[in-house]
Amino acid sequence: MVKVPVQLTLNGTERAEFIDSGLTLLNALRDRFGDTSPKGGCHQGTCGACSVIVDGDLKLSCLTLAETCNGAHIETTAGLASDGILHPLQRAFLDGFAAQCGFCTPGMIMAAKALLARVPNPTREDVVEAISGNICRCTGYEPIIQAILSAARSNSQNAA
Repeated sequence: MVKVPVQLTLNGTERAEFIDSGLTLLNALRDRFGDTSPKGGCHQGTCGACSVIVDGDLKLSCLTLAETCNGAHIETTAGLASDGILHPLQRAFLDGFAAQCGFCTPGMIMAAKALLARVPNPTREDVVEAISGNICRCTGYEPIIQAILSAARSNSQNAA
C-alpha cells in the first residue's frame, strides 16, 4: 500500500503522519493520531457517530479520506474540554442526561457545535435538523435537543 504524508491540526495541535492511501479519516484519527473520541458505528455514513469538524464544516469521518485533510484543522470531542473544564455542550449533555450509552454522544456534540457556530441562538427546529444525520438508540432525542438548546442559552447569557 502506498503511504502518503498528511499534516493537519488536530484539536489545536499540529500533527504529521505517513498514512496508507485510501485510509478513512476515522481510522487515521483513531489508529494513527490516537484520538478515539470519534466512534465507528455504521462505517457507511448513516449513523453520525464519527462526525468531526474539518475546517469549520461537519464531516463524517468514516466517509472522508484522511489524505484529503492535508493542511486541515480538525476538531473532535477530545479537544473540547479545556484545563479539565467541560465545554458548555459537554456540560449540558451531562447535566441534561442526554448521554445514556454515550456511543452517539461525540457525533451529536460535534453536530451541535457546528450548528452553534453558524446559529448561536437556534430554534428547536434548527437543532432537530442539525442532528438529523445522527442516530441515537437510547434517549429518544428529546434530552439531546434540550441539552443543545440549554447550551445555546448558556452561551448567549455568557456573551451578554
